[in-house]
Amino acid sequence: MTEREKGRERANEHVVGYCNMTFEAGSSVMLLFHFWDVQGPAGMVLSVFVVLLLTVFYELLKVWRVWLGKRPSPFHSSDCRGSSTALASSLSVSSLAPMEQTAPTLSPTNRWLLRGIQTALHILQVTLGYMLMLCVMSYNTWIFLGVILGSVLGYFIGFPLLGQI
Repeated sequence: MTEREKGRERANEHVVGYCNMTFEAGSSVMLLFHFWDVQGPAGMVLSVFVVLLLTVFYELLKVWRVWLGKRPSPFHSSDCRGSSTALASSLSVSSLAPMEQTAPTLSPTNRWLLRGIQTALHILQVTLGYMLMLCVMSYNTWIFLGVILGSVLGYFIGFPLLGQI
């Protein structure tokens, strides 16, 4: 070991909370909380699987929020339903003319309920995203690959659902 490397080691010993900022492929890491202290290959496999499932859930949550924002709400009033079916089955010329379709409106209570649900989903998505970012910042190669593969798998599952919206 050269004098320069020894000096670096001594300097790093004095830094409180010093953490290696390069990726390593070891099987021991602490993720997010003190109780999630991974020691050994079995714990690492389980942790990578959990992180992968959290990432898949994160990707599906993004699709769910888009779907919730674009789909017709079950809270719509039913006064507009059924009015066009009688005209469509009529043989008159007036029924062949294009009809204006008005979007049903939400009642104020239902509108606030829908916004509350969307806000709660947004909070969940942001929190989960930051937690996954902190998992990646453990600089463990296996955890990083679990997040990447979970994102790929979640996108692969969720992307076709976006086409059906």
